[in-house]
Amino acid sequence: MNQFVLMQGSAEELSLFPHILELGVVKNSYVQLNALPKAVMTGVKFLYILDGKFHWHIHNSEYTLFPGDVALILPGQEFGSSSAVLEIGSFSFLHINADLKGTDEIILDKWSSLSGNEIIAISKILLLSNPLVITKLNEAGKILKSIQQELCNQEVGYYARVNNYIDELFILLTRQLTRQNNPGRDFHKTFMKLDEALRKDISHQWTVDEMAALAGLGNTLFNEKVKSYTGFTPLNYLINIRISEAIRLLKKPHISITDIALDTGFYSSQHFSTTFKKLTGFTPGEFRKNNSFTE
Repeated sequence: MNQFVLMQGSAEELSLFPHILELGVVKNSYVQLNALPKAVMTGVKFLYILDGKFHWHIHNSEYTLFPGDVALILPGQEFGSSSAVLEIGSFSFLHINADLKGTDEIILDKWSSLSGNEIIAISKILLLSNPLVITKLNEAGKILKSIQQELCNQEVGYYARVNNYIDELFILLTRQLTRQNNPGRDFHKTFMKLDEALRKDISHQWTVDEMAALAGLGNTLFNEKVKSYTGFTPLNYLINIRISEAIRLLKKPHISITDIALDTGFYSSQHFSTTFKKLTGFTPGEFRKNNSFTE
């Protein structure tokens, strides 16, 4: 097996980039047994197939990848070969240090120029996407090659260029996954997936930026489509979801109103009470008193 690998701690080229754990190209000319056992990933790993065919296990599923295909493995996800075999072929890869904040945000640290809201939006799209495999994305391979060249040549401004390229990888894969998961821009399907994501993480303080990113649309077009489709602005639609869930929870006497407020994404019990009365005509306490409990 021939390979070019820069590893953190031993490669001088990475001395300014503590967030880059590994970068390189693996060229495997024969089948290797016990070379790629399944393991839980620490950090984020990008892999781009240069040639050959690889059967890989990624996050509970099996995939066959061909030249031009990209795989992304996130923190805590399993990666490897079910047979532990490394097949004939070659691929480039980048492994960066990253962790999860809770279960819905990838922490990229200060090297990234992405804004906090952009990182949250990208994180949610990546963590909700399945699979994290994109076919025929040659641009990703070009970016990985550019990172390698910048690190080797070390010309003026290479620190900024390398970090910008890594940001660009995240942006490229996120946009492509959105297009791949929403073929033909069928807004009904897109909206149903968005609705499911909102309900699944209803306590999160969603922004329009995050919701638009999940739909793969710019803010203006997203606002227009949601208003046309539902009759509500995105934030008002989200409030309706929260009130609907709150009504369900209020029928459970063992859950306090304060807990319901926080669990459904309201800032405080007062904010919850004011909004609930505005939309239902009752305070949460009045509603609970006037309705029979199901549990």
